[in-house]
Amino acid sequence: MIKTFTFAVVHFTVAFTVAYALSGSFVIGGAIALVEPMVNTVAYFFHEKVWERIRANRQGPVVEMPA
Repeated sequence: MIKTFTFAVVHFTVAFTVAYALSGSFVIGGAIALVEPMVNTVAYFFHEKVWERIRANRQGPVVEMPA
């Protein structure tokens, strides 16, 4: 979860900078920077979960040896 949080901080900074540069408005830049990274951070979390499953499926089932 720490990786997700630090990604959110970086994303917020980038989103605000781009939105402010395009709009020239701190209010619009701030609004976009608050909403877009929150949505994208949730999407990123689920994206990572999907890739964890893909990696696990590629490794195949675990076969236990008889004792």
